[in-house]
Amino acid sequence: MTVLGIGIGYGVATLVAMFSGMPIAFALGAVALVFMAIYMPSASLDTVTQNVYEEMASITLLSIPLFILKGAAIGKSRAGQDLYSALHAWLHRVPGGLGVANVFACALFAAMAGSSPATCSAIGSAGIPEMRKRGYSGGFAAGIIAAGGTLGILLPPSVTMILFAVAAEKSLGRLFLAGIGPGLLLVTLFGVYAVFRFRREYATAKELYERTGANSAILTDEKFTMAQRFGALPRVMPFVVLLTGVMIALYGGYATPSETAGLGGLLALLLIALIYGVWKPSDLSPILTSTVRESTMLMMIIGMSLLYSYVMSYLHISQSAAESIVAMDLPRWGLLFAILVLVVVLGFFLP
Repeated sequence: MTVLGIGIGYGVATLVAMFSGMPIAFALGAVALVFMAIYMPSASLDTVTQNVYEEMASITLLSIPLFILKGAAIGKSRAGQDLYSALHAWLHRVPGGLGVANVFACALFAAMAGSSPATCSAIGSAGIPEMRKRGYSGGFAAGIIAAGGTLGILLPPSVTMILFAVAAEKSLGRLFLAGIGPGLLLVTLFGVYAVFRFRREYATAKELYERTGANSAILTDEKFTMAQRFGALPRVMPFVVLLTGVMIALYGGYATPSETAGLGGLLALLLIALIYGVWKPSDLSPILTSTVRESTMLMMIIGMSLLYSYVMSYLHISQSAAESIVAMDLPRWGLLFAILVLVVVLGFFLP
C-alpha cells in the first residue's frame, strides 16, 4: 500500500504540474523531498544536494547546452528561413513540393538541433505562413510541421537520446546510430503523405473552381528558373558543411559526443557570423538567452528526475513495479505493446 500510495502521489503531482503550468522539475523535487522526510532516514536529506550534483556532473550532459546553442544559432537567425527557401526552390515541381520541402527542412534542422520544439519553432515560423499563403489547409500545414518536428528527438544528435543514455547508462554513439534508420524512414513516409494529401486538396480546389469559379492559391503553378534554383544552393551549402563536419567528427571517432557538440556550436556561431553578420551582442542576445533558458529547464528536470529515481529505488518502488510486470507473464508482443502505450502517453506531456 505504501508503494502504491507513493506511486499515486508522484503521478498526481506530475499531472497537476503539467496542467497548472508549474515546472515539472519543481513538482518532482518537492514530492521527492516529502517522501524522503516521511519514509527515509533524516540523514538522507543532508545528502540531497551532493547526490544531485554528483549525478549531474557528467561530461555527457555537457553536450545538451552545446547542441541547444547550435540549434538556437540556426533557428534564431535568418539561416533557418534560407534553408527552407532553397529546398522549396528545388522541390516545387514535385506535387506538394512545398510540404515535402518543409519535411526535409525539419529533417536537416533536426540533425543539427537535436530538439523537437526547436525544430517546430525554426521551420514552422517560416513554413506554416508560406503553406497557408499558397492555399494549403491549416490542418495540413500545421500537421506537416508537427510531424516533422518529432524528427528532432530521433535523428542524431538528439537531446532526448543523451538524457536516456545518461539515465540508462547506455552507449550514446550506438543510440545515435540506431536513430538514423527510423528517422530516414519517417522522413520518407512524411514526404509521401504530403504528396498524396496535396493531390487530394488540389483536386478539391480544382473541382470547386470548375463548379463555382472560386479560385484558390493552391492552384497557382509557381515556377523557378534554373538560375534561381542554382542561386539558392549557396544557402544550403553551409548547412551541409556544418552537418558533414559534425557527423565525420562523431562517427569517424575523432571526437566524443560532448566534443562534437562543442564543435557544432562553434561552427554554427561562426557560420551565422560570417554569412549573416550575426556577431554583435544585440544580435547574439536572443540566441544565448534561448540557449540558457532551455538548457536550465532541461538540467533542472534531469536533476530532480535523478532525485526522484533515487527515492523510487531506495523505497523499492521500481523493483516492486518490475516484479509485478514479470509476474503478469505477458507474451513478448503484449509487453512491447504495453511499453509503447506508456511511451505514447508520456509523449503527450514530455517533449
